[in-house]
Order: sequence, then C-alpha cells, then structure tokens
Amino acid sequence: MQLQLENKFTSLLPADTNETNETRQVLNACFSYVSPRIPSNPTLIHATEEVAELVGISKEEVESEDFVNYFSGKKAIPNSRPYAMNYAGHQFGNWAGQLGDGRAIVLSEIKYKDQVFTLQLKGAGSTPYSRRADGLAVLRSSIREHLCSEAMFHLGIPTTRSLSLILTGDSVLRDVMYNGNPNYEKGAVVCRVAPSFIRFGSFELFSSQNDIPTLQLLTDFTIKHYFPEITSSGKEKYLDFFKSVANKTREMIVHWQRVGFVHGVMNTDNMSILGLTIDYGPYGWLEDYNYNWTPNTTDSEYRRYRFENQPNVAQWNLYQLANALYPLIEEAKPLELLLKEFQQMYHSDYIEMMRSKLGLKKIDADDGKLIAKLEKVLQLSETDMTIFFRELSSVKKNTSPGSGIATINDAFYKPEEIKKEILKSWGRWFEKYLNRLSIEDVSDEDRKIAMDLVNPKYVLRNYMAQLAIESAEKEDYSILKELHELLKKPYDEQDEYAKWYAKRPDWARDKIGSSMLSCSS
Repeated sequence: MQLQLENKFTSLLPADTNETNETRQVLNACFSYVSPRIPSNPTLIHATEEVAELVGISKEEVESEDFVNYFSGKKAIPNSRPYAMNYAGHQFGNWAGQLGDGRAIVLSEIKYKDQVFTLQLKGAGSTPYSRRADGLAVLRSSIREHLCSEAMFHLGIPTTRSLSLILTGDSVLRDVMYNGNPNYEKGAVVCRVAPSFIRFGSFELFSSQNDIPTLQLLTDFTIKHYFPEITSSGKEKYLDFFKSVANKTREMIVHWQRVGFVHGVMNTDNMSILGLTIDYGPYGWLEDYNYNWTPNTTDSEYRRYRFENQPNVAQWNLYQLANALYPLIEEAKPLELLLKEFQQMYHSDYIEMMRSKLGLKKIDADDGKLIAKLEKVLQLSETDMTIFFRELSSVKKNTSPGSGIATINDAFYKPEEIKKEILKSWGRWFEKYLNRLSIEDVSDEDRKIAMDLVNPKYVLRNYMAQLAIESAEKEDYSILKELHELLKKPYDEQDEYAKWYAKRPDWARDKIGSSMLSCSS
C-alpha cells in the first residue's frame, strides 16, 4: 500500500517539545507526537470502499493485512509520525481550558489526485490530552460514528467520513450512563477522514494563553490551505476568514434542521472550522417532531443542545471564535455585524429550506406564518418528522384537507389522538397549505420529485443503530452492513429495504442507546 504523505500541519506549525505521553498542559504547540496503542488482535469489521477509493486505497489493499495493521494502530504507515492535536473549548457554555485529542490520533495527512486528506484514528489510546481517560473507544460508539458519518454524507450534509471500523481484540471498561455501573465492552477503532480536524477550540486555545504569534500562525495556515479564495490582507483577511467560517457553519446547521439531526454535544471543541459535522457522540434523529428533544443525558436538565436551540448555539460558538480571533483584528464592530448577519441569514435560509420541504418554489409573504403554524401543529400529537415530510409529497394540490390528513396519517404515533381540536388544527393548516399550493405552477408529479430530493425516506434512526450494535456484539454484522448500504441512497424508494421506513417501535421509546445516550455513546 503506497500512500503519498503530505504533512503540512506538522511541518508548518509548532510541535510540543515534550514527547512523553503523559497528561499535562501543553503550551505554544499545535500538536504532540504520540503513538497509537498497539491492539492485541485487530479484526476488520467493515470498510467504506468509496472512502478508500477517495484516498487512493484499492479494494485489494482494503483486504490486506497492512490495511488492518495501519488503521488499527498496530503498525505505523511508513514514514509517518502520528500526533494528537491541541485545542481548548467551551463545554456546555463553560470555559474548559485545554482539551485536545483525548482519544484521537492523526496517523498522517496524505495526498491523492491533488486532494489532501487527514487520516485520524478514534479510540487509539491515550495522549497528553486524555486527562483521566484511557483514550479508547468501544464497539458501540464506533459503530455509531462509522454509520452516521456515511449517512450524513449521502444526505448531502458536510461531514467527516469513516474509512474503517476495526475491533481491537481488547476489552474496555465503560459506564454507559455514568451511574456507577461500569462493564467491560469490546474495544474498537474508527479511521476518520477529513481535509482537516482543526476546530473552533484550536483558535480559542492560543488566544486564551495570550500566545498571539501561534494564533496568527495557525490562522494564516488555515486560510492558506483551506480557504484559498481569501486573497485580502491585514485585518480584512481575518474578517473574511471569520465570515467564511460563519457561512459554512450556517449551511451545516440548516442541513441538520432539514433532516432532524441533533448533534447532542455542540461544544466549541466539537465545531469544525471547515463547517463539517464532526465528533459523532450522543447524537440522535428526531423521531416525533419535538423541538425540545436532545439525545444527550448529560444535557437532560438544561437541554442546551436541544434541536430547536442548535442555530442559537452555533451563533454562540461563533461568538467565542470571534473573541479568539479578536487579537488579530482589534475591532469588535465588524465582528458584531457578522454575527448579526449570521442570525439574519440563518432565518432567511431556514425559510427557504422549509419551502423546499413543502414543495414551494414561488415566494409568498405569508410563507413564514405557514411554516410556523406547521411547526406548532406537528407537536400537538407525536408526529414522525421523516415520515410526515416524505408522505406530504404525495398530497395532491386539488385534494381536500381531510384527504391531506389521511395521506400523512402513517406519521402519527397515536392516530387515535387526531380528533376534536387537534383534528381541526390539522384541517386548518392543510386548508392553508392547499391554498398555497394552488398558486404554484408545477404539476403534482414534478413537485413530488422535488420534495423527495430534500425529504429523505431513510435516516439513521436511533433504534436502527442500536439494533446494529446489539447484533454486532454477538459477532453478527449483517444489520450494520445492511444499514450502510441502505443509507447510501436515503432519498430513493429502495423497496427492498421498506422495513426501515417505519416509526420508532415502542420498545425503543425509553431504551438506552435508542432514546438516551451519554458522551461515551
């Protein structure tokens, strides 16, 4: 296996001069060299062939012993020097100081077909940033990351990718719900792929340490290699950089809201500077359209990272990035204007996104009201978000409100509740929606095609991932592989997989792993 190494990050940015792998504060350095923990008996469970092809690894090479050894951490890629990245961050709104890659190790940057990719192992052992943790990952959390990375990509959402999922052969002690009941689980490691894993917290670190030279060095490096469209100089360069990051972040959040994805732990150290969805921990997908839902049990009291609040948190996180970049700009006003612009543009983008979900191409002044009323009526009785929007595309513009309600009836978890005032509310909304459709000049057939391109039929529902996990723990990987294939075409009908187009089963309503997740998930 011949990989062309291209280590810009380590060759152009300062390294930790202390090369011992001990937990400590690391100053004036963007990374620390560290070797992955050698697994006892690595076994490949699954590899994403299209990601392998993307980075220049053939199908034959995926099946080789070298592949398992390199991407489990058992052997180093020739001429590579693995490292863990240093960054800080705000966690649940509080400053946490230095954090860094506590269980992630970059194997190398590689170049293939004029593109550069960073290969990073998650769960490969301790680093100087592991604090009190062991740096390892379990099969459960690794399956969730592997599946969701690829599911998000095929939904058209900016994301890191997953190359491989490998069992280490070692047992790892974990307390799933942090309730004092730890158990040994199977260890695993995922190889994540992205252009870069630089985060908001990378800039916060050096600003908080008043290390302005390294802050500027990192910012200039990031602009040069990942934002080549920025050609301005001086403080304008850094303002253009912040604006570009804000735009990418906004686009990512709009996509999340479009498909009902809840990240679960939107700390600033989990925010990619490239606007990629990163760090798949206690994430989840809306089943019923519940604005206040968060899958993260750690956040159950205040629900900071609930579905409804994700745009606000994104803006708050951008405030922290603006504070970090301030020493390079030394003017608050232009940053404040860009943050205000983020909010305004998000609102505009959200309305446009919802128009597309509703099959509305023309712009009407009352569309915002129509959307707001829908969001309220969706929460009167448990209504499956994915099924509702998918079935809505089958509603004919010349039908009656009652017929419209019947068309989306399968989305209701408790159809017996759709009566009296709830039924009247749905009837009023459908009357307004059908009136709105009447001014559209596209056919029902063309509108359905357009709607089905933005409203997925299949998403990685929480219970689906849990079923894959429970089977995999018994060494049956058939569900994992089936879901991986299914989620490559989330907008297609795929009748052979119709069993996955279903509401959350009752057994999954309160089941750990299906509705409740922790940061170890």
